[in-house]
Amino acid sequence: MSTLHPFRALRPQADAAPRVAAPPYDVIDAAEARALARGNRDSFLRISRPEIDLPEGSDEHAEAVYAQGRSNLAEFEARGVLRADAEPRLYLYAQQLGTQRQVGLVGCVAVRDYLDGTIRKHEETRPDKEDDRTRHIDALSAHDEPVFLTYRARPAIDAAVREATHAAPALDFASPDGVRHTLWVLPRATGEHIATLFGAVPALYVADGHHRSAAAARVHALRAATPGEHDVFLAVVFPHDQVQILAYNRLLRDPAGRSPAALLEALGKVMDLAPAERAEPDAALSFGVYVGARWYRARVRPGSYDAGDPVASLDCSIVQDQWLAPLFGITDPRRDGNVDFVGGIRGAGELERRVSSEGWSMAIYLYPTRIEQLLSVSDAGLLMPPKSTWFEPKLRSGLFVHRF
Repeated sequence: MSTLHPFRALRPQADAAPRVAAPPYDVIDAAEARALARGNRDSFLRISRPEIDLPEGSDEHAEAVYAQGRSNLAEFEARGVLRADAEPRLYLYAQQLGTQRQVGLVGCVAVRDYLDGTIRKHEETRPDKEDDRTRHIDALSAHDEPVFLTYRARPAIDAAVREATHAAPALDFASPDGVRHTLWVLPRATGEHIATLFGAVPALYVADGHHRSAAAARVHALRAATPGEHDVFLAVVFPHDQVQILAYNRLLRDPAGRSPAALLEALGKVMDLAPAERAEPDAALSFGVYVGARWYRARVRPGSYDAGDPVASLDCSIVQDQWLAPLFGITDPRRDGNVDFVGGIRGAGELERRVSSEGWSMAIYLYPTRIEQLLSVSDAGLLMPPKSTWFEPKLRSGLFVHRF
């Protein structure tokens, strides 16, 4: 069964929170981070992306970067930008983007649960990214960005969380991307009650944060002989029926240099193709294809995939199995430079822009993976192809840090 532990959050006060809060480290590059943090001494990007305080062009994985992150976290504490709560608590974190609202429990989960499969994953990690987060967390002696977990919703927990949100929040503000963020500090008795209910949850699922989870486990192993709360790591845990998954789209570059007409002819041999008025597919097993400066709709042919296989039946698997590997020679999309991935929040316009300006051969707009598919794959102990899910809204970084 799952465990959720209270912790002493290091967090900003209400007036500082809008300045501190920042996008997650892995959805922006160094140039974007520099631009977002420019003129804002309190931006949490100075901790999560500390290379922005070093000269442009610095090696993002140099020891000086991790040392800068450690120094910046200490500076934030010294200036009172981040302050530790007096005692361990659980928290609630609500996000609202338009009509989409999700309310998660903020606490620490056990490394043991991650290692024994109680916390289930659906993606492999990349060694370089895992190494980076391990060094970052170890240097900070803190989990500075939470892992996004989900679980199969339970009415008793829903009711307890709903009741707790009637209290006055500790933080309530909107970020520049239009997401409203609200944080509650749970009274001790309420937190204990919810933690007890949570103990009946049989499994948790990593939605976003596979590298942070793996890195937390590695840091715990590195510090096994050293006292400290490194046997747990920071997470926000949402019920599955509140989370939203958007498409995770693809950009492809044809190593053979085929013309748009030749590419369409090749695609037409494996899927049904027709011109389309809009980019977004309206159902699973169909795709938007942008090639030759216009959109087409591709539909999967019956019997061309294993409908009984929870991985092979994913739209992203079908793209990989029927297009990327046989038509473009892309067998390892994690490392192949002829494919790139674009989160659905950026829309069709971003795909069109990049095909036009960067010389990509085509873009593929996927139908979003459903949360039930993620749960089924994870329960089966299987893994999805890389970049199968884009959860939105993203957790805002800097609202709570776990020191150990």
